[in-house]
Amino acid sequence: LIDDAVIGAVQTVQHLEPVGWWHYAHSFVRGNWRREDTSSFMLMTKSCHDLDWLDHIMGGPPEEVYSTGGLRHFRKEMMPDGAAERCLDCKHSQTCPYSAETWYLGCLARGERGWPVDVLTADTSESGVRRALAEGPYGRCVYQCDNDVVDTQHVIGTYADGRSFTFTMTAFSADGGRKTRIFGDRGLLEYDGVEPIRTSSETRWKPATLRHLDFVSGRYTYIDIHPPRKETALTGHGGGDYDLMQAWTEAIRTGNRSLLLSDASASLRSHRSVFEAEASRRLGRPIRR
Repeated sequence: LIDDAVIGAVQTVQHLEPVGWWHYAHSFVRGNWRREDTSSFMLMTKSCHDLDWLDHIMGGPPEEVYSTGGLRHFRKEMMPDGAAERCLDCKHSQTCPYSAETWYLGCLARGERGWPVDVLTADTSESGVRRALAEGPYGRCVYQCDNDVVDTQHVIGTYADGRSFTFTMTAFSADGGRKTRIFGDRGLLEYDGVEPIRTSSETRWKPATLRHLDFVSGRYTYIDIHPPRKETALTGHGGGDYDLMQAWTEAIRTGNRSLLLSDASASLRSHRSVFEAEASRRLGRPIRR
């Protein structure tokens, strides 16, 4: 749509990575990506995809980046009075939004025994999950872990021709898909990612939407972005995992480079933006290429 100039020339982009309150607690407070020294900084482990996406939309990396953010909430100083070291022992377990007991046992009640429950233990029975919460890292109080990655970060990118983007990563959100607004001089594209609708017994998914506002007519048009696809073990990440590997292996098998839509130089380019943004956050000043 951008290549077809349906919104004219892109002027600026507003992009949100809503990590989700429970997902952040699972992966970035209790889980494998909670510490920089054992994994990496947050912008790399979770939001490198977002800077890559913005590079793609804008047609290249920004000339200057500025970033702010930090770890404000998931610290010992924010712990409720009298909180226990583990959720199973805590008097706040039924009222804390980050309660491991409430979340993981709630997953079991809905019949969800895959990710994230199977990260805790191979025994996804209730007794197995309770044992993991009593003994393993995923049952710890989020205010008493050894985490150090940021829970909120903002990145502003500017270009020599005056274009720009803003990006926000936050833990404090629904656990839905990414959200993007692309502003052109003749129109607007708005993308709203998938979002779960949970009850005590099931999880349903609100599909992603894409709509186009044309400035000339003043009308919105919804664009279908849901090709028919059967749900199988191969449809993780919206089918992207399988499609990427299929394209890669087929390109290797046939030598057909046209099957690969980007190359190592594109990956290096967007990774540079990630490192520059994190350097900016630490130094407290813009970084110019």
